[in-house]
Amino acid sequence: MPTAVPDLANPESRQPAHGALWRDGWWQAARRVPSPNFGPRPDGVLGEVWLVVLHSISLPPGRYGGPEVEQLFTNTLDCEAHPYFNSLRGLAVSAHFFVRRGGEVVQFVSIDDRAWHAGASLWRGRAQCNDFSVGIELEGLEGERFDPAQYGSLERLLRSLAAQLPLTDVVGHEHIAPGRKRDPGPGFDWNHITALLGELSLRGPATSGAAGLSGA
Repeated sequence: MPTAVPDLANPESRQPAHGALWRDGWWQAARRVPSPNFGPRPDGVLGEVWLVVLHSISLPPGRYGGPEVEQLFTNTLDCEAHPYFNSLRGLAVSAHFFVRRGGEVVQFVSIDDRAWHAGASLWRGRAQCNDFSVGIELEGLEGERFDPAQYGSLERLLRSLAAQLPLTDVVGHEHIAPGRKRDPGPGFDWNHITALLGELSLRGPATSGAAGLSGA
C-alpha cells in the first residue's frame, strides 16, 4: 500500500502519532526549514525555557503567502527585489516558528537552541529574552486581524510546547520591548487563546500585569 503524503497546506494532516511530537527540539507537525541564525542557550537554570514571545511579520509589509520571510530567516533574501528590503540588508535574524495565514507551521530553529527574535528585551526582571524563550512569528501586519487557521495552529503549538517545556508566560514582542516593538499589535485577539492559557496554567500579558520593563 502506498504511503500517504501529508498535505502541507493542511496542518491537521501533519499531526504525528502520539509520543512522536518532538525530535531533538523539532516539532514533527511543522515543516522544517533550518536557519543558520541561532546559538546555544545558557547552561543550567539560565537556559530553562519558560517564556513564549509572539511576533507578527510579513514581507514586504502587508503582502502574504510569498517565500520572503523564509528567505529572510535563512539569509537568502534578495534585497534588490523590493525597496523595503534595503532596510534588511545584512540582518541575521530568526524565530523558532512561523505560522502562515492558512495555518501551516514552519520551524527554523530547534527549541533546544536560542533563536534570534527578541533583541533588546526584558521580562519579569530578566533581560535577553532570547536566552529563555521560544519565538513564534505569525504572518501578519500590526493592526490587521489574523486568520482563524492561525489561531488554531497556534493553540496546537502552544499545547505541545507546554507539554515539552516548563512554560509560565506567553506575551507579545510589544510587551518585552515596549516602545521599541509593537507586534503582534492590536490585530491579535488575545481572547482567542485566553481559555487555553488558563487550561495550561500559563500567564498572558493581562494576567502578568504587563511586567516587562517594570520587572514586576
